[in-house]
Amino acid sequence: MIKIVISGYGRMGKEIYSILQNREDVSLCTTEDIGTFDTEAAAESVCIDFTSPESFRRNYRFIADNFKAAVIGTTGWNDIREEVAACFEERGKTMIYASNFSIGVNAFFEIARVASALLSSLGEYDSYITEFHHKLKLDSPSGTAVTLKEIAETVTGREIPVQSVRCGFIPGIHNLGFESADDRITLSHEAFSRRGFAAGAATAALWTPGLKGVFDFRTIITEKLRQKLHNERD
Repeated sequence: MIKIVISGYGRMGKEIYSILQNREDVSLCTTEDIGTFDTEAAAESVCIDFTSPESFRRNYRFIADNFKAAVIGTTGWNDIREEVAACFEERGKTMIYASNFSIGVNAFFEIARVASALLSSLGEYDSYITEFHHKLKLDSPSGTAVTLKEIAETVTGREIPVQSVRCGFIPGIHNLGFESADDRITLSHEAFSRRGFAAGAATAALWTPGLKGVFDFRTIITEKLRQKLHNERD
């Protein structure tokens, strides 16, 4: 039995709850204020945090001190990523974080990396990123767009502009474009709902018993994809 505490019972918290609530191997509860959660119960639990950047900055030390593992889906704290990772590592706790827990998005990241490497080697293509989200999204650009930018810039060695749109009720659209004088190539990922993000976070929480350390969810997914390709070649 794995005990899971969902920190933040907003739209994402509710989606995660709906995915996990009927599993017989999961004990589930929620809280709107993780900083007041019972520490004895926390010691036996995995925390899934989908709150605000401000709340996470205020509470990550409490989570690292008291929970045996954490899955962090909150974005907007990239500037203190090394500090947060060190906090969990020093305490010997497991943390899985991501700008986007969607399995599809993490596959999209790997596709973007390969395409960026290929097209930048030809020296003829400029790159750009556009992203669209609902009007209530707090961070702009999104954490997913920031990760996509980091991947493409690392591979190409060039600065890549990002344009963000906040309008209506769009779950999330991310585009990576490559433009030359002769043609355009566009890679795109569109989320139809939040459920894909929630499913990935729930999966990450179920993986924590077999992991020790701090992991970017993208790294775990990429390794699984590469292992599958390796097995198929064999």
